[in-house]
Amino acid sequence: MIIVLKSETSDADVADVERRIRAMGYTPHTIRGELRNVIGAIGDDRGKERLRALESLECVESVTPILQPFKLASREVRLDNTQVRVGDVIVGGRTIVVMAGPCSVESRLQLLDVAAHVKAAGARVLRGGAFKPRTSPYAFQGLELEGLKLLAEARRETGLPVITEVMEPER
Repeated sequence: MIIVLKSETSDADVADVERRIRAMGYTPHTIRGELRNVIGAIGDDRGKERLRALESLECVESVTPILQPFKLASREVRLDNTQVRVGDVIVGGRTIVVMAGPCSVESRLQLLDVAAHVKAAGARVLRGGAFKPRTSPYAFQGLELEGLKLLAEARRETGLPVITEVMEPER
């Protein structure tokens, strides 16, 4: 659900609406705009009609269901194009950004060789998997911290910004 707050809504009212959303078992994602704030309530769609009760609050302008399956990326949540900065590269701008690299960072030699090739081929970002969570504890789990160090070295060598997938915030 998308909860649009009135333009004069105070920070205390925003916090109150977020608290109520959490109490209903949803996660609030607040987008603070110049004219008004919008809160996306993310969670199980089966109980979403309970969120309509928020319409009775003085600070709420409207409560609207999200129809798209990818709620946070939906134009219903945010009309503007999303742009993400990766180093000096802007993803989501007017040009296509190619990100390339090995599925798994396995060695220094492998990564530096691949990094040089992807840069020569026109890629703007180097990607490589430092963490490879597997269902079997006996399977290769990635180089983890050492893989991150190798990605940093490849960044220094090539000038390409790097990305990797992080499965857990503790890593």
